Amino acid sequence: MDEPTLFTKIIRGDIPSSMVAEGNEWYAFLDINPHRPGHTLVVPKEQAQRISELSVDSRRALMDGIIEVQRRLSIEFETTDFSVNLNDGPLAGQEVPHVHFHVIPRAPEGTQRPLWKPPGDSTEPDFSLLAELAERLQAH
Repeated sequence: MDEPTLFTKIIRGDIPSSMVAEGNEWYAFLDINPHRPGHTLVVPKEQAQRISELSVDSRRALMDGIIEVQRRLSIEFETTDFSVNLNDGPLAGQEVPHVHFHVIPRAPEGTQRPLWKPPGDSTEPDFSLLAELAERLQAH
């Protein structure tokens, strides 16, 4: 991969994001089309399409990033339950050719205000709400 991916551009600050947390080798930000409130992407700063292509250090650091994001989300959403997902390659459903984990807080239905686009809704994401949530998560 010679060209920078969308996520590399986000990490570099070329494209804005709602940052949740950052480590030396990873970056975490809110998904603009979340499945649930708090849906966060954790990406390595090293650009690679598949997890097997990452250095050992990047793979290890990603797990630390996932755990840090879970810690912050658990405070904000009062839960210890998460879906953590990796789509490793395009046939697995990977849309951006850059390794990324989806970390989605889970709680009983009806306990959280919606921050995501409802299915089939053509409206844009509410970037101001995402920014407010990112600010709260950064403070945890």
